[in-house]
Amino acid sequence: MSLAYSPSELHPDADINRFGNNPAQRFAQNLALVQTRIAEACARAGRAPGEVQLLPVTKTVPAAVLRHAFAAGIRDFGENKLQEARDKQAALSDLPIRWNVIGHLQTNKVKYLVRFASEFHALDSLRLAAELNRRLEALGRDLSVFIQVNTSGEDSKYGLPPEALPAFIERLADFPRLRPQGLMTLAILSGDPLRVRRCFALLRILRDAAQLRHPGITRLSMGMTSDFEIAIEEGADVVRVGQAIFGPRPRSAGAFWPGLDDV
Repeated sequence: MSLAYSPSELHPDADINRFGNNPAQRFAQNLALVQTRIAEACARAGRAPGEVQLLPVTKTVPAAVLRHAFAAGIRDFGENKLQEARDKQAALSDLPIRWNVIGHLQTNKVKYLVRFASEFHALDSLRLAAELNRRLEALGRDLSVFIQVNTSGEDSKYGLPPEALPAFIERLADFPRLRPQGLMTLAILSGDPLRVRRCFALLRILRDAAQLRHPGITRLSMGMTSDFEIAIEEGADVVRVGQAIFGPRPRSAGAFWPGLDDV
């Protein structure tokens, strides 16, 4: 089954009926294929499929389309851009969706995130931690967070350098409204699976070391459409998968899902 959708199908202004007679079924089929791949990766690693949470990534997918994804059984949505997440949350406020912000966050956007996000997967500075804690305290709520680590060493990626992680975790006790769940990383974008695997293996090693002093840091958020099976084999607890469920993302403002080629 092809996962590619034509530009007219997923353009925000498109007639949703162009998805066919049962768009929710279409998403359910894609979801089932990804879940099968997760189960197969778990089997290779000697793990139970229930150990791995699938977090569908919905960036650039219009809110009207997400209603059909919700009907297909998706309840947790992952968004990279705060403004986009805000707009979708407002448009879909009638649905009990759990919004997970998984992209880099500027401190001036924190006031928006704390109002609706269930989890934040990209904590990478003490300044950001302090602002999150301040805003959460004002609202009287807590927030689950993952600490982002740059395991590939690429300048283009956000995240703490691995050697800075232990001291950073120690300082998180100063921010009681934050609930650290684990670590997050983005692997190197490479056709060499060994280079990708090293990024995930390093995050697992860092998590294991952190657990010795901080037992609450247990989970690993790592792996996307192109590499989530390797991530599962290396211990991922959360895999962030978008294009295998929703089809390829736009390459420009006027092009939507032209063809799946990132796998």
